[in-house]
Amino acid sequence: MIDIAFLRANPEAVRENMKKKYQEHKLPLVDEAIVLDEKRRALQTEGDALRASRNTLSRQIGALMKEKKLEEANAIKAQVAANAVRLEQIEAEASEVAENLKRTMMRIPNMISADTPIGKDDSENVERMRWLEAKVPEFEVPYHLEILEKLAGIDIDSARRTSGQGFYYLTGDIARLHSAVLAYARDFMVGKGFTYCIPPFMIRAEVVSGVMSFEEMEGMMYKIEGEDLYLIGTSEHSMIGRFMNTTIDPQTLPLTLTSYSPCFRKEKGAHGIEERGIYRIHQFEKQEMIVICKPEESEDWYEKMWNYTVELFVSMEIPVRTLECCSGDLADLKYRSVDVEAWSPRQKKYFEVGSCSNLTDAQARRLGIRYKAEGGNKFAHTLNNTVVAPPRMLIAFLENHLRADGSVYIPEVLRPYLGGQKEIVPKK
Repeated sequence: MIDIAFLRANPEAVRENMKKKYQEHKLPLVDEAIVLDEKRRALQTEGDALRASRNTLSRQIGALMKEKKLEEANAIKAQVAANAVRLEQIEAEASEVAENLKRTMMRIPNMISADTPIGKDDSENVERMRWLEAKVPEFEVPYHLEILEKLAGIDIDSARRTSGQGFYYLTGDIARLHSAVLAYARDFMVGKGFTYCIPPFMIRAEVVSGVMSFEEMEGMMYKIEGEDLYLIGTSEHSMIGRFMNTTIDPQTLPLTLTSYSPCFRKEKGAHGIEERGIYRIHQFEKQEMIVICKPEESEDWYEKMWNYTVELFVSMEIPVRTLECCSGDLADLKYRSVDVEAWSPRQKKYFEVGSCSNLTDAQARRLGIRYKAEGGNKFAHTLNNTVVAPPRMLIAFLENHLRADGSVYIPEVLRPYLGGQKEIVPKK
C-alpha cells in the first residue's frame, strides 16, 4: 500500500505506474482515493474544531452561571448538546470513510522500480545472468515422474485416493533427498547469518490481507471453514505477520530470518504435462528467507538475497539463470522482483525454482510495521526470497544429475545429509 500523501501529491505518477503494470481498469481508484481522502480530512478538521469549542463553551457556561445569566447559559448548553450530536455523527462517518479509503488504497499497486523492464506478462521478463553450463546429455532424459518411479521414490496413485489431485507420497531415498536439501538449505542460510525459524502454518485474515493483494488471496489461499484462519501459501506470510503492529528497535535492524514451512496453494487452472507431476501441487515444503530493514538498505539486501539462492543451486551443481520480472508480471505489492530459474535438460530450457522480491514499505504500511527513527517512527521495508522449494528443485536435481544407467549422482555438499551416500540407484 502506497503512502496517501504521495498519491495526493503525485496522482499522475500513480496513474502512470498503473499503466506500466497494464492495470488501466484501476485508474478510477486514484480519483476515488483523492475524494475519500479530502472527505476524511474535512471531517477531521470539523471534528477537531468541535472538540476545541467544547472546552471554550464549557468555560463560558461556568462564567454565565456565576453571573446568574441562566437563559444565556442554557442557550450555550443547547449548543454544546447539538455539537455533541454532530461530533458523534462525524466520528461514525469518519470511521466509515477511513475504512473505504483503506480498502481503495489496498487495491492500488505499489510503485515499481525504475529498473523494472516494462512488459505485459512473464514472457517479457529480461534475462540477467547465467551460472554453470547448461548441458543436454546424449541419452534421452525421461519425464520426472518416470525417473521418480524407477527410483521407487513417489506414489501418486495412493495420494489421489487419500487426498485427490495435486498431492503425492515421497518414499525411500527420494524422501531422504527431499529432507536433505531442506536441511542443507537451512544450514546454508544460518551460515549466512540468518536466524532459523519455524512459524505458524495458519494465519488470520488480517495478516493475509496485509501480506498480499486481494486477487492473490483469492487465487492462492485455503480458508479453514468456520474459523478466522487460512493455511499459509509460504512462510513469508506468517513471518512478516509476526511483526504486525510493532515498533522495532532500529539497533536490531536488519532482521534476517530463514524459515521452514509446508505451503498450501490452490494452484487453479489447467497446466501442460511438464507442469503436472510435482511441478504444480497443492502442498509442498520450502525454505524461505525474509529481511526486514531500513529503507536505505533494501536494495542492497535484494541483490544479496537472490545471489544466495544462485549460490545454493550452483553448490548443488545445477545450472541456473536469473530473470528480472517485467512490470506486468509483478504482484501489486512488489517494487521489483527477480526469478531464479534452473536448467531442464529434458525440456532444453530453464524453469522457475524461486523468486526474490523487494516490497519496500507496502506490507509494512498494511500491517503497521515501524521502527524508531529521528523525527518519528518510520515504516520498515520487507523482502522475501525462496531459498529452495524441493518439489521443483527435485525436478531440476534429477534431470541434471541423472546418468545413462538411471542412477542419480549426489553432489558432495549433500552427502553429509544422506549418510555419505553418493548416488541413488533404480530399484528392481
